[in-house]
Amino acid sequence: MKALDRKLLRDLWGLKTQVVSIALVIACGIGGFIGSLSTHGSLVWSRDNYYDTARFPHVFANAKRAPLSLAERIRAIPGVVEVETRVVRDAQLSLPGVVPPMIARLIGFDFEHPAGMNRLTLRSGRWPAPGVRGEVVVNQRFLEARHLALGQGMNVLLNGKLERLTLVGTVLTPEYIYATRGGGMPDDEWFAVLWTDAKSLAAAFNMEGAFNSVLLRLAKNTSPERAVEALDAILEPYGGFGAVGREDQVSHKILTQEINQQRVFGTVLPAIFLLVAAFILNVVLHRQVNAQRGEIAALKALGYEERRIAAHYVKFAAVIVVLGVAIGIGLGWWLGNAMTGLYTDFFHFPQFHYRLEPWLVLTGAGAALAAAVGGALAAIHGVVRLKAAEALRPPAPAEFRPLLLERLGYVHVLTSSQRMIMRNLERKPMRAAITVAGIAGSVAILIGGTFWADAIEWFIDVQFGHVQRADVNIAFAEPVSRNVRLELERLPGVQQAEVTRAIPVRLRAGHRSYRTAITGVADDAALMRILDAELRESKPVPGGVLLTARLAERLDVRPGDRLFAELLEGKRVKTEVRVTGTVREMAGMNAWMRLDELNRLAREGDVVSSAGLLVERAQEPALLEALKQVPAAAVVIVNRTLLDTFRATSARNVLFFTAILSAFAATIAVGVVYNNARIQLAERAWELASLRVLGFTRREVSVLLLGELALEIAAAIPLGFLAGFWLAALLIALMIHDVMEFPLVIFPATYLYAGAIVAAAGLVSALIVRVRIDRLDLVAVLKTRE
Repeated sequence: MKALDRKLLRDLWGLKTQVVSIALVIACGIGGFIGSLSTHGSLVWSRDNYYDTARFPHVFANAKRAPLSLAERIRAIPGVVEVETRVVRDAQLSLPGVVPPMIARLIGFDFEHPAGMNRLTLRSGRWPAPGVRGEVVVNQRFLEARHLALGQGMNVLLNGKLERLTLVGTVLTPEYIYATRGGGMPDDEWFAVLWTDAKSLAAAFNMEGAFNSVLLRLAKNTSPERAVEALDAILEPYGGFGAVGREDQVSHKILTQEINQQRVFGTVLPAIFLLVAAFILNVVLHRQVNAQRGEIAALKALGYEERRIAAHYVKFAAVIVVLGVAIGIGLGWWLGNAMTGLYTDFFHFPQFHYRLEPWLVLTGAGAALAAAVGGALAAIHGVVRLKAAEALRPPAPAEFRPLLLERLGYVHVLTSSQRMIMRNLERKPMRAAITVAGIAGSVAILIGGTFWADAIEWFIDVQFGHVQRADVNIAFAEPVSRNVRLELERLPGVQQAEVTRAIPVRLRAGHRSYRTAITGVADDAALMRILDAELRESKPVPGGVLLTARLAERLDVRPGDRLFAELLEGKRVKTEVRVTGTVREMAGMNAWMRLDELNRLAREGDVVSSAGLLVERAQEPALLEALKQVPAAAVVIVNRTLLDTFRATSARNVLFFTAILSAFAATIAVGVVYNNARIQLAERAWELASLRVLGFTRREVSVLLLGELALEIAAAIPLGFLAGFWLAALLIALMIHDVMEFPLVIFPATYLYAGAIVAAAGLVSALIVRVRIDRLDLVAVLKTRE
């Protein structure tokens, strides 16, 4: 073994605790990078693989009622290679012992001759038997969430008639990887997707020889936009609601948004870890090189070249990186598997395997090595270029001068110990500033990773406590008279009823277009309000449409501009509307009008399509039973049950990510504080030992060193709060917000939690260093050469 290699091993062993602490910080960065991006890669692979094997459609469209003969015209659209027509209907679903009604989406399916698109994957049970009435298969997550058993019966309200269905199997489908009725919340307990015999479903809704849903697959390199336009033209006479491409399909859009979030987390936060690791390594090596000036001079005198000496210290950094990468790979593998397991509660794939690509490991290791080598070269650059004779001389003593407070005449404010602490900080401001920055970074990471719980809670409070204030929402199968409000107010427990009208629409501004719905609200609406994240209320004004700010940005319009609106229901009116204002609403990309004006625009009577009810809680069961007997009420949603399900699901994820990020932030804090304290102890050992000989107690000597660290932590925590706020703002800005936009809300408890975790990590580091101070060998230290 070469002499320099033996020296390297001795140096590593002598600084083993610092080596491990730096390696752990690197491991956190590598682990976060690998864990997040490998989860991102696993999601992308699982999604794309499933889409290919199950032949997920490229275009989706719904209509009121279209003849089956139309399929040939649709197949003739350029680029279309496959067409599937079907009947799809939503209906009320009830289970024994469950009072709130549930929603069933019934999809007609030919089990004897399955279609080529949207292939179902049977997970348990069997397929419905040919010719047997009432047998269905259900999406797997609904059966699991409801703890149902195969063979169990349920009641569905089909076109006003109660039908008994029997569950015989569970399936998965690419169309409902994320099962929701159209909002952004998972709805496994209250939303079932049922596949039933196509002929029976068509007969139940008088749809023989017709369809109301069509799916298309396109040839490679075919423009989905052109196919959508052609399909809309064909379906328009038959009440088409507007086709959408795959990118606007609800399940795909939510899945894609979640995938993009993983990519953001996998790049932003690990970058901070690696920067902190580079800083610590730079400080440690800088101290190590300065402490070994004499050894470096001797090596140069013996003929060692500068590049070999520099390589020796780069190897020191490389060993730490290799250790950190090894730990980080294991941590990233575990973290990726854990996150993949969490996503199985949201996204339902037949095969959802965790995949760790080699390029991720190589990229992470390369980034860590580059950061470490950069820190090492910066630390050794000055010393290795010194001449041997100059390096043999000790470094020039530090320049001492009175404190700023002393020069201002306030010396009496500080005790002697406090003056010593402040002098050391003032003498090395750059080191103190970098230490403060490193600790502040750990606070920022903790805030940036855990504020999502606050944002979600704020979103829920605003959306369901201030915007949608109704306890029960009803969607009617067809538009009904506005006078239905009076009938609803007579139902058991209803304290207030409010009606709205929603019409699907395609809005166009130049070459830009977006499919959404215009919602008409009454002037005195109180249960459905339009609020932004700051709870400022907006109301549609006469003569135009109010848009959410994101939709206005998507269409590149401003108040006063005109839009072309194509209503996709009823008489399918096409007309221009004026944009009267925008509102930064958090959920969806919506358009609003006054109810009377929307009905006039649609050239229909005074009709509504939905209602919200404010209900006395004790009378809620009686109301829900009554609504089960109302044929016009196609969908009944109890907001409270939906929120309970969402909170239960999100709580597990928030707890997991909070625990992981707390451990990561504590690792950074310990790494920064401990290494800084060890370096200061090594540099000031002679000074501290001298004070001990002069009669200072262990406690008094410890205060001089640990007091400095306490001041740095105290300064870093509020700076970390500010940095955490801006990091959270950056993360939100990098997200794609089509489905919902989370507000930048951070509760005081989150700030306190982040500060407490970092302060606790600093305290642990201080206690470890205190033990080393107590064990200081006074005789050995005082023998140090001047």
